[in-house]
Amino acid sequence: MSQFTLTLQRSFVSDHFHDLPGFVEPRHGHNWAVEAEVIQEGTASEADFAKALDAWVAILDYTLLNDHAWLNGKNPTAELLAQWAFEHLEAAGFRPRRVRIREKANYWAACLERA
Repeated sequence: MSQFTLTLQRSFVSDHFHDLPGFVEPRHGHNWAVEAEVIQEGTASEADFAKALDAWVAILDYTLLNDHAWLNGKNPTAELLAQWAFEHLEAAGFRPRRVRIREKANYWAACLERA
């Protein structure tokens, strides 16, 4: 049986700051991008995938990342955002293969499917 993946990309704007020992930066913002790839299984459609990814982006768009409960006590990094988006898609019933978050033009972090 063939297996297919679907990939979608979305953009969002958010501010954050880093204030934990060893990593401190003042508040600043980014034009972020998320690229999510899921394995197509069952009856889930591309529209369902888009709806789930868009719901996650809507949580973050034009917000201060440090204010989100999921990031409580953590410095909001691209790595953690990739993990959060990955877990959000899993909770929505998808099987993510990879989620990448772009913080800057030359900086990406990815969360990958567990082996």
